[in-house]
Amino acid sequence: MNIDRRLLALIGPEKAPFVLSIAASTAVSVALIGQAAVLSLIISRAFLEESPPASLLPPIGLFALLSILRMLFGWLAHAGAKRASTAVRLALFERLTRAVALRGPLFTRSLPSGRLSTTLLKGIESLDAYFSQYLPQLFLALAAPVLILGAVFPQDPVSGFILLGTAPLIPLFMALIGRRAGAMTDRQWESLSRMSGYFLDMLQGMTTLKLFARSRSRRDAVAEAGEGFRKATMQVLRVAFLSSLTLELVGTIGTAMVAVGIGLRLLSAGLEFRTALFILLLTPDFYLPLRQLGLKFHAGMEGVSASREIFGVLDLAAESDHAGEDEKNPAPPADPGRSDIRFEGVGYSYPGADARALNNLSCTVEAGLTTALTGPSGAGKSTLVNLLLRFQSPDEGTFTLAGRPIGEFDPEEWRERIAWVPQHPFLFSGTLRENIMMANRRASGEELLRAVRSAGLEELVGLLPEGLDTPLGEGGARFSGGEAQRIALARAFIRDASLVVLDEPTSHTDPELEMALNRSMRELVRGRTALIIAHRPETIRTADRILVLEEGRLRASGTHAELMEEDAFYREAFATEGEERP
Repeated sequence: MNIDRRLLALIGPEKAPFVLSIAASTAVSVALIGQAAVLSLIISRAFLEESPPASLLPPIGLFALLSILRMLFGWLAHAGAKRASTAVRLALFERLTRAVALRGPLFTRSLPSGRLSTTLLKGIESLDAYFSQYLPQLFLALAAPVLILGAVFPQDPVSGFILLGTAPLIPLFMALIGRRAGAMTDRQWESLSRMSGYFLDMLQGMTTLKLFARSRSRRDAVAEAGEGFRKATMQVLRVAFLSSLTLELVGTIGTAMVAVGIGLRLLSAGLEFRTALFILLLTPDFYLPLRQLGLKFHAGMEGVSASREIFGVLDLAAESDHAGEDEKNPAPPADPGRSDIRFEGVGYSYPGADARALNNLSCTVEAGLTTALTGPSGAGKSTLVNLLLRFQSPDEGTFTLAGRPIGEFDPEEWRERIAWVPQHPFLFSGTLRENIMMANRRASGEELLRAVRSAGLEELVGLLPEGLDTPLGEGGARFSGGEAQRIALARAFIRDASLVVLDEPTSHTDPELEMALNRSMRELVRGRTALIIAHRPETIRTADRILVLEEGRLRASGTHAELMEEDAFYREAFATEGEERP
């Protein structure tokens, strides 16, 4: 399906405003024809027939009424198109953000951040001109000339044939020039996406660039990217102005041909003045919708170019083999923390990777217990967690909850029942309260304070100038890694899920902070099913059950004491960490 058809398919749920806009635009054309007929009658009676002023009042009143109706229908056409455009863009934005959210952080990391942000913001907004201007004008350019021809032909077939013969020249030239303009607009959009991504990367890495004295060279690169975008924009404008000149020229020549023909026949008394004036009044408006279509075509081309990026992201998201993205799929039959989660023969390979991340892995996350997942880097721990969180789907094998494949459950419903603390939690630019409450927006103030206390955030909140209402800033730049981890733990506490997944929560922390975080984590996992990716001996040793992975396979499982006695690989790993106690 091409881009235009995919864009038109978006209108489906919003047909009513578009139909209203098209019907109102058609009514504007009918009112215009009525105005031309009444105005030619008024002028003919006033100047040729010398009718008394009183006899002109009825047609003048009719002309005023038609003017009011034309203005009203014009407003309805504009309002309907705007309403439909807003609804379509909002629905597309929700669809796009939902597709990205369903794929999770692994998907967003696979796309350039600048490209994704430009697509979500600028790309969606660029569709406004397409839906609110170009599409309504396309229908008007079809309806208005036909209505005018229907009014002209009975009055003067010669002028009708001139209009009919010259009208196709405008769409012909528009198509010839539009093909070139479309290619240039695509290049302009690609240039904008590259520039946005490059500029965002520079801003995010400004500290590193300053440290290595590379900010000046990167500044020049940003300026060069901006100059490339300027040139691409000027090329699009050059073609747009050329197109406008061509369409105006064709319309002017057609109008001149009709005017000359009418003038010659007026001189030879072959045409009545009233009919001639009526046709002359309508002729510019015959070409006007076609000329405006050419102008709005260029405005809509940016939206078409942006839609290629939008549908490109949606197509990438659709390539995911989530067996549960359909909202009709049922929610999990039970809490994931109340039944064992079994992985049976699970395999997974990353695109382009030589070795498999998981290879025929079979293991069980037992309900009500804390399970530690350990092993060397690249053993498949994070991949296993990503499968559990539905950010990826296995190439082979199954993982089940209470005997049902987890892939059958709706991903959103599944994740609603899990509290996840990533290794590097992201803090948004809202307040501390908002960053914690995002995990459970229905939580009460008392539950929020309890989560803050449980995560050990009370001291930090007391030091902040506005307490829980202190803005954090994008990425939480003013907070240390340990403080960010505590905020992530507070999110997990307030979510109050029966299944908790923690990804190396005490990595890159000093011993004192590690002890504090471990205390909070022990409180968090109490009475819940927990899966913890861990390398630190203290975290591993206190787990109820330990799964040791190596090269994507389950090497061993058991308690800390059992593994220290039975598995040499596990003993060696603990000895390396300085932990030799059984």
